[in-house]
Amino acid sequence: MNQTRIREILAKIETVTVAVYGDFCLDAYWMLDPQGSEVSEETGLPARAVARHYYSLGGASNVVANLAGLKPKKILVIGVIGDDIFGRELRRQFEQLGVDTTHLVVQRENFDTVTFGKPYIEEVEEPRIDFGFFNRRSAATDRALLDGIRHALQTADALIANQQVPGSITNPGFIEEANKLFRAFPDKVVLLDSRHYGDKFQHLCRKTNDREAARLNGVQVGREDVIPLEEVRQYAENLYRQFHRPVFLTRGARGLLAVDGGGVHEVPGIQLLKKLDPVGAGDTVTSALALCLGAGVPPAEAAAFANFAAAVTVQKLFQTGTANGDEVLAVAQDPDFIYQPELAEDRRKACYLPGTEIEICDEAGWRLETGGRRDMPCRLPPTASGLQPSCIRHAVFDSDGTISTLRQGWEEIMAPVMIEAILGDRYATADERLFEKVRRRVLEYIDRSTGIQTLVQMEALVGMVREFGLVPPEQILDRFGYKKLYKDALMAMVNERAARLQSGRLDVTDYTVKGAVAFAQALRQRGVTLYLASGTDHADVVAEAKALGFADLFNGGLYGATGDIDSCSKKMVLDRILAENRLSGPELAVFGDGPVELRECRKRGGLAIGVASDEIRRHGLNPDKRTRLIKAGAHLVIPDYSVAPDLLALLFGA
Repeated sequence: MNQTRIREILAKIETVTVAVYGDFCLDAYWMLDPQGSEVSEETGLPARAVARHYYSLGGASNVVANLAGLKPKKILVIGVIGDDIFGRELRRQFEQLGVDTTHLVVQRENFDTVTFGKPYIEEVEEPRIDFGFFNRRSAATDRALLDGIRHALQTADALIANQQVPGSITNPGFIEEANKLFRAFPDKVVLLDSRHYGDKFQHLCRKTNDREAARLNGVQVGREDVIPLEEVRQYAENLYRQFHRPVFLTRGARGLLAVDGGGVHEVPGIQLLKKLDPVGAGDTVTSALALCLGAGVPPAEAAAFANFAAAVTVQKLFQTGTANGDEVLAVAQDPDFIYQPELAEDRRKACYLPGTEIEICDEAGWRLETGGRRDMPCRLPPTASGLQPSCIRHAVFDSDGTISTLRQGWEEIMAPVMIEAILGDRYATADERLFEKVRRRVLEYIDRSTGIQTLVQMEALVGMVREFGLVPPEQILDRFGYKKLYKDALMAMVNERAARLQSGRLDVTDYTVKGAVAFAQALRQRGVTLYLASGTDHADVVAEAKALGFADLFNGGLYGATGDIDSCSKKMVLDRILAENRLSGPELAVFGDGPVELRECRKRGGLAIGVASDEIRRHGLNPDKRTRLIKAGAHLVIPDYSVAPDLLALLFGA
């Protein structure tokens, strides 16, 4: 979905009137400060001091907030709140958003506004405190709600029915009466998102998740169970056949499915480098889907748009975030999709070129269900993403981990530099919980950011230092300052290894992936122009390539970081190669052990070959790398270049 189409959809959304019936809730955030607490004189018990508190819309209220972020023509709400402080705050926030609250009923007895109290200590959520879980809706309230639903069906372009609170529908006949109304308006867009009554509502579209879909199919699954894609697709198709209306099924980081008369449409997840909070992402998807459907957007496109909107909100921390049009456009401008997560996370699904360690993992048709057995043949089609034998004219290689292992272990150097930068003066005294929290955050980021420029990683470090808030603002370095700290530590290791190489105690084979140099030479002999592209500083790339003796092989040039994030990224290198040589995508192959270069290759239609090298042994497969590379879009994955004869035969047909 390109920027032009997204702008068209956003313009259509501005003409939509949308209504929401549901469980309107409030999220209360109480940030506790143990240092400010005291012991009660009356009880002798320790009090809990709230340093700051704020309130945001939750449940169906968050759906409303997400709708408002996308600026439809009008929003109506149909629901019930209590006559209490939380209800008044909820109404106030609705009015700030310009929402029509005509059908927001205030029930003064037997009803408290549903509120989720969330105490936090040092950014860690304590057990939640819930209000409104013993509510009983009166018959008069239900009649008013049904009147509101009827009004919405008569006047709005789309209606969302959002149920999230257990036992929130207390009168058995309510759903039956609502179904009669939905049946009376067969052409109206009604989208259901219900945790507890999904099987009881009729005559509407459904948005659900994989676990809820399993239960609707009579299959009980645990919270931690992984549901295979094949089963998820079957559940969604069954629901479509049962209810004869479009079904949207969310899969968390793995994206979502849409099912309509045209079949199953799969929307992949999006790889994001920031710390994420998935709470409320489902509400974002619900609101975006309803607005798109109300604007006449087909279900498959609606799902793609909703996927981008959710990618915005999961990056907003300590809030039930929303997405606006500009944010959707930004995240959709250059998304990094997650390819084939099921294959990536389960080696049993792997398919190998017969008799080799070359894994065929191109979803366009190279991979068959062979259970990973190497003696099972893969029927290879004549093309893969347009690739023809002898078509490759240009090849880009990443350096570190793809050819060179001089910098093997850089992660173990970057991690402590980042951890110490974040903890600051508390590095030596931080308790185990805080230290482990920082360590996990750092390792998670390093794992996801492998392959990007060091300066970009240091820019992220600046953000993490500010995020944790343990270092006084005046002591926080800029990205160049942190890069110097990291590079000084790294180069001490690299220089020591280079000295061993120069002295003759070790040779090139001790610091290169097995067969890498010979394979590059074989490509040159076939007339392929070679390029070396690295996130490492340019001067270091050149020096290390010369020290290892392969600099002259790369007749297309050696590219590294220059201190300007935008001037020498791998993305720009690939674009430059394609433009200057007037190449179509399949004429370009990219070899890399990091996700970045493979993603950029896939976006440009090239052949992405992942090198899942074990950098310590310099040969054999690193399973973690394999997972990352497949998710980044690898067509092929090799453990090292000992497979060169078979790989060359596959690529060039001889």
